[in-house]
Amino acid sequence: MTVQPILLLGDPQLYEISSPVDQEELHAMKKVTADLHDTMMDFRRRHGAGRAIAAPQVGVKKRLLYMCIDRESHIFINPALDERSEEMMEVWDDCMCFPDLLVKVMRHRRCRIRYRDENWEERTMMLEGSLSELLQHEYDHLDGILAVSRAVDGRSFALRSQKRSR
Repeated sequence: MTVQPILLLGDPQLYEISSPVDQEELHAMKKVTADLHDTMMDFRRRHGAGRAIAAPQVGVKKRLLYMCIDRESHIFINPALDERSEEMMEVWDDCMCFPDLLVKVMRHRRCRIRYRDENWEERTMMLEGSLSELLQHEYDHLDGILAVSRAVDGRSFALRSQKRSR
């Protein structure tokens, strides 16, 4: 479909809470999903990163996530994270909204996501490790939360170039 501009850190729209997708909007979400795919693939081509994207990152205030890893894509409509593990992990988080910045955050090692798919069927997925971290990050976007708000401390920031040289 169309590569959309990604909102950048500081844009007030990134801090807004997204509204649920209604079943009547399902057809309109197909175009949004196609745009999310094209936007993420363009970002991946230009920056060498990008496994998932949330609709609010392109200004669509709907509870919709798109993930594509190893040519396998998933659409998460109205996702809910639950059953988060007590065990946490420290990770360097990156984001398409601030492509040159890494932020050290704590994430749950495991969690479960409940969602509807593109056919409005209820689904559940258990996540662990990097997938758990990834979906927690994208889910935060739906609630207007950015990784910079979850930084471990005031020293938990690095430029990509700094991180590679360490």
